[in-house]
Amino acid sequence: MGVVTEKEKEEFFIQVNAAAKQAIWSALATVEDGEPRVRMVHPTWEGDTLWFATGPTTPKALQIAAQPIVDVQFQVAPPDFIHLLVRGKASIFSDQATKDHAWNVIDYDLAQFWPDGPSSKDFVAIKIEPFRVELSEMFGTGNKRVWRA
Repeated sequence: MGVVTEKEKEEFFIQVNAAAKQAIWSALATVEDGEPRVRMVHPTWEGDTLWFATGPTTPKALQIAAQPIVDVQFQVAPPDFIHLLVRGKASIFSDQATKDHAWNVIDYDLAQFWPDGPSSKDFVAIKIEPFRVELSEMFGTGNKRVWRA
């Protein structure tokens, strides 16, 4: 396993972003009543920060509010078999400046879900600040690299 150094961090996150874009969807793991909950999300990287959108009363938002440590897994299908795991602290933002920022960062049309735009009361931005990111091939058995904050 290769440990990503501070000098290698920028290039590593460029590779992480490229892998995430290949995956399109990912699975978010939260905790509710001490048990894991997993659902599909479409997060977007901004440097070494991960963003996604949801509603303020969705189960994932409520679970993040109660327990902010989350896992996100991206899986790139064959022939690449790239595996990307993220563990970090998720924060929910409902202030307009952050919602505007996230709206412009997230890489799909959020108006499909929130036609009123980023000012919609039904839209919140979730920011994940990773403290561990693992990028590997063949389900973690090849070219495994890990970055830790």
